[in-house]
Amino acid sequence: MTENDLDFIVLTETVDKIESVSARTQMTVYLVNLFKQTPPAIIDKVVYLLQGRLWPDWKGLPELGVGEKMLVKAIAIAMHARESEVEELLKKYGDLGRVAEVLKQRLSRAGGIGLLAYMPQARRERLTVSKVYDTLARIAMVQGEGSKDIKIKLLAGLLTEAEPKEAKFIVRFVEGRLRVGVGDATLMDALAIVYGKGAHARPVIERAYNLRPDLGYVAKLLATQGLEALKKLKPQPGVPIRPMLAERERDPAEILRKAGGRAVVEYKYDGERAQIHRSGDKIWIFSRRLENITHMYPDVVEYALKHLRSNEAIVEGEIVAYDPETGALRPFQELMHRRRKHNVHVAMKEIPVRVYLFDLLYADGEDYTDKPFLERRRKLEEVVEESDVFRIAEYIVTDSPEELERFFLKAIEDGAEGVMVKAIHDKAIYQAGARGWLWIKYKRDYKSEMTDTVDLVVVGAFYGRGRRAGTYGALLMAAYNPDNNTFETVCKVGSGFTDDDLAKLPELLKPYIIPNKHPRVVAEMKPDVWVEPALVAEIIGAELTLSPIHTCCRGQVKPGTGISIRFPRFIRWRTDKGPEDATTTQELLEMYKRQLRKIEA
Repeated sequence: MTENDLDFIVLTETVDKIESVSARTQMTVYLVNLFKQTPPAIIDKVVYLLQGRLWPDWKGLPELGVGEKMLVKAIAIAMHARESEVEELLKKYGDLGRVAEVLKQRLSRAGGIGLLAYMPQARRERLTVSKVYDTLARIAMVQGEGSKDIKIKLLAGLLTEAEPKEAKFIVRFVEGRLRVGVGDATLMDALAIVYGKGAHARPVIERAYNLRPDLGYVAKLLATQGLEALKKLKPQPGVPIRPMLAERERDPAEILRKAGGRAVVEYKYDGERAQIHRSGDKIWIFSRRLENITHMYPDVVEYALKHLRSNEAIVEGEIVAYDPETGALRPFQELMHRRRKHNVHVAMKEIPVRVYLFDLLYADGEDYTDKPFLERRRKLEEVVEESDVFRIAEYIVTDSPEELERFFLKAIEDGAEGVMVKAIHDKAIYQAGARGWLWIKYKRDYKSEMTDTVDLVVVGAFYGRGRRAGTYGALLMAAYNPDNNTFETVCKVGSGFTDDDLAKLPELLKPYIIPNKHPRVVAEMKPDVWVEPALVAEIIGAELTLSPIHTCCRGQVKPGTGISIRFPRFIRWRTDKGPEDATTTQELLEMYKRQLRKIEA
């Protein structure tokens, strides 16, 4: 071992001690002792191994690619055992790491029979952290033809040189079943004590880790350049920032109180949260979990290149699927179909997306994470050239609980899953990696599938776009209120129609088109064309919800709101039914109440 390395046995013995305790304070003591023995040049490797990884996942580097059969073979070779014997011991212990340790102990007692027996010129030296880490990294990097045999050979060689405890650690690491039980928080506590001279350094280390989620890198920078180097760390395009998280609250008045009285309220879209980075002509897209998802969204890459005006920027938003023919937002589940498509370019056409941006974290060399929300929002609006597919999230600024509630219901109506309420006072910075009351989510706390279909009456139509140009793209649907002989609007439906259905719509509606709203129709939403209540269609949706726009049962559940259908879908025409045979408003009210009772139960 050189002065810039550490015997691997020191790491494995520390891990053994940590596995025997549950108190975080004692784990920290063991880690402090380990870090004090670790040369700064390899502290990153020690941290990675303790985390059970070779590098951060977001880097997109290969995984080890060693399955159980390959591990069994490598253990058998290294321990001079039969594969069947390894498999029998696995049945007994249920842990290949323990199997490797037992076989190594037996081998040692038998006089060291193994691969080294065939290399008499070799002198047994202690494994070092660098040797283990670098060999594992080589195993991960081996690709292509013959890679399986090379991986087995490298792993068997490492196990041959290992002590019993080291063999157990190596095998568990390769399996992805390392049982250290040490979280990132405990590692940061120990780093603060050893390299930051006390707990006061802990927030500095955590902020650096939030801006640069690579604890090995942060540890090495701290160990080699000191705490001041971490304080100077700022966002870097291509390196994801750990996302800020929100608390949850259901009472609009309480939400505003906790946010400081006055706040920005924006749509919480039902899509995939994305952090979009730009540096010149290079774009990266990272998920909420810091996974690099750039390859999944070549269309978003193009949007960012075209509409982000800064040469360097990091912005956050929601990627949302939408129907290009109606403009309606699609639910998250449909966006996930895109993830499962092998041909991303086909998926782009079938499931197009929009990006709704809500924050800016960095622009042209300046860190915006420590600036108040309104300053970040102003900069976001400055650097984004909005378009139909790349825009700022819809929002209002309010201090009124009633206005917040109305905006919440409008968001639901428009296909969002609720709203985000964001503090706008001077201390409302971007708290990377933290959850707090600077951001509060207000959304439906339930998912109740609408299992029954309903029969609704067409009272209006909207002109189509895209492939639907020249016909109608959506219909305004209403329920029948027998108490006053009117039709009250429930939803706007544009999904579920076949190409043939759409082609026939102009001819089907033609006899019923009227210049103004029919006197029996109660509606606030204004379609492109009004239709006499005559045609009945069977409709299904995701769930019944409250709406500030639709008039069905207006005021009967909550003042100023009606009942609507979220994500409605056309099933078929009910030519056997007249408009007065349609589902009544009272029936929809009872369905909504049953839904609530089911949720509360």
